[in-house]
Amino acid sequence: LELLCKEIQRNSLCGLGQGAPNPVVSTLKHFRQEYEAHIYEKRCPAKVCKALIRYEIQESVCTGCTVCSRNCPVEAISGERRKPHTIDVNTCIRCGICMQVCNFNAISVVS
Repeated sequence: LELLCKEIQRNSLCGLGQGAPNPVVSTLKHFRQEYEAHIYEKRCPAKVCKALIRYEIQESVCTGCTVCSRNCPVEAISGERRKPHTIDVNTCIRCGICMQVCNFNAISVVS
């Protein structure tokens, strides 16, 4: 990205074209670690990119009330009543409904 920005700045014939890459250059300067985490580690430190996050149930907090599993639109959550549940990451569509309906805050987003 840096090389592309430099080429655009150097080869543009007007000031508008030369300034076009400035937002990218600025974010690279101040948030390089965010870019690198996305590209090299396939994770989103800000936990906002759906493709790079997953939901996790904390076993020590989960009461097995089944509210999350009953509300999951793709049935990605399994577990017996009164026992900690688990989320199948391959089935989960990362909609966040489980986290919204959990009354015990047992579900969190991890990158």
